[in-house]
Amino acid sequence: MPFTHCSPVESGAPMDQQGPISPPRGARLRTRLTVPVLAMCGTLMAVMQTVVVPLLPDLPRLTHSSAAAVSWMVTATLLAGAVLTPVLGRAGDMYGKRKVLTGSLVLMTAGSVMCALSSDISVLIAARALQGAAASVVPLSISILRDELPPERRGSAVAMMSSTVGVGAALGLPLAAMVVQYADWHTMFWMTSGLGALGVAAVSWAVRESPVRQPGRFDVAGALGLAVGLVSLLLGVSQGGQWGWGSLRVLGLFLLSVAVLALWWWRQLRTEQPLVDLRLVTRPRVGLSHVAALLTGFAFYANSLVTAQLVQAPKATGYGLGLSIVATGLCLLPGGVTMLLFSPLSARISTSRGPRVTLALGAAVIACGYAVRIADSRDLWMVIVGATVVSTGTTLAYSALPTLILRAVPAEQTASANGVNVLMRTIGQATSSAAVAAVLVHHTSLVGGAPVPTLHGYLLAFAMAGAVALAACAAALTIPGDATPEGSRRARGRTRGARDEAMEGA
Repeated sequence: MPFTHCSPVESGAPMDQQGPISPPRGARLRTRLTVPVLAMCGTLMAVMQTVVVPLLPDLPRLTHSSAAAVSWMVTATLLAGAVLTPVLGRAGDMYGKRKVLTGSLVLMTAGSVMCALSSDISVLIAARALQGAAASVVPLSISILRDELPPERRGSAVAMMSSTVGVGAALGLPLAAMVVQYADWHTMFWMTSGLGALGVAAVSWAVRESPVRQPGRFDVAGALGLAVGLVSLLLGVSQGGQWGWGSLRVLGLFLLSVAVLALWWWRQLRTEQPLVDLRLVTRPRVGLSHVAALLTGFAFYANSLVTAQLVQAPKATGYGLGLSIVATGLCLLPGGVTMLLFSPLSARISTSRGPRVTLALGAAVIACGYAVRIADSRDLWMVIVGATVVSTGTTLAYSALPTLILRAVPAEQTASANGVNVLMRTIGQATSSAAVAAVLVHHTSLVGGAPVPTLHGYLLAFAMAGAVALAACAAALTIPGDATPEGSRRARGRTRGARDEAMEGA
């Protein structure tokens, strides 16, 4: 599809009779703040997803509901995010990335306000589903950065944007734990509502609309089919441990998912303007990047899940440290800071060696981190070191994935392609959660009359995640390399020329 054209006003380029004029100081300031504002929104999205975790043990009492009902506050966000990320990515490519990004932040903020105003579990679940729309913030922001930044700034900006997921998660847990410990739990959601409103205002002021579009008709049937298939798949994965992996409900969900997604795949290949361009997905550079994203998501997520449970285990287990939720969050904080500090290094490695090398290196570092966890998970400092090494590898891998996608797809399909990549990471994380839970459930002992996972169970979970990280490394190494430098320069020249043409307007 050709690029669409915007008027000079829409593109943000002031004009006079002699041609372009220098932008005013306010416009230059907004341009400089584009990357920090988008990074803030990515961090805020991750914080929103994490803040509910410290509340989960107390929510059944606070909302007068069951633990099973409360668990849907996490499941609803996961399902909504998985479904909406590729859908909103495609909408951003068609109707405007800034417009869809702002809408996602508005939905996230509205969900936070609903949580602040209610203690009814059904309202809270619906609100958390609304917040799932924020999962599209990162792929939409990365697409905006591709359209707006010159190549020499793009790599570091994309790496920083990717690292915000880990940074926000690391900040969200201790922040929420402290609020819950010292204030009414609704206060936490009022705080996130204010931050969400700030994010909406900042995007409206500092981020201009991208002129790169792929016009056409939105594939409503494709969106519905993808939603049914993904919800069936992820619902079965996330609830399999509770409902029973051999139960009719779980098996029925998996069969429905396979049937619907197979039909959806067939229809997407025959649709003139599909929701997801599967011809791109079947290209080795794109398809293998998605496979690596799924495996990396699995390997990364086990770190947060297992670390939080292990350090909070009672000392009577012989390995547990009996830490509070606040202390647990502080244990994960160095990993989040490391992700922020190492994102520029990831960009430099990708520039000099290529993003597939960065991805393979990141996956290998994740595996090394789990080796540290297996070697010693009793001493607090070793637990922190191992978790931080895993976070470092995650930074390298997550920063390289969008760069691989940017180099492999047309500019007008960046948001939707990155949305699919984030979706694969989400599926990997959901699968990791189910697999870790299954391992720990089958390796428990009684401590004080209550079942508690054994240290052997935790070590098996680390070994499983480390093996998956090595598989991600192998998948990264099979991704075809970049084009020749001359071909890469020609491709960048075509993209820059098309962008300049769109900015000038007709």
